[in-house]
Amino acid sequence: MLLLQTEAETPRERRRRAARRGHELLDGLDRLKAAILGGRVGTGELRAVASRLAERAGSSGDPRLDGLMAEIELRTAVELAKLEMRRGA
Repeated sequence: MLLLQTEAETPRERRRRAARRGHELLDGLDRLKAAILGGRVGTGELRAVASRLAERAGSSGDPRLDGLMAEIELRTAVELAKLEMRRGA
């Protein structure tokens, strides 16, 4: 069903979806940063960002936007890994 929905999307809709995903990931990173600075990183916050990151979005059709999304996803994964390492130590 999701595959059919993705195929029916216009390039504009794909770009809009990719941009929304990027904003959501950046918002999650901002919340994590605030929690870290406040000394109160909750497991729920980590899980929320990790689950959002695990959702794979298709190509937007715009190579620059796709590259930016890949950078945001990588940065999010790195920050989550660093937090998990600190929590495990």
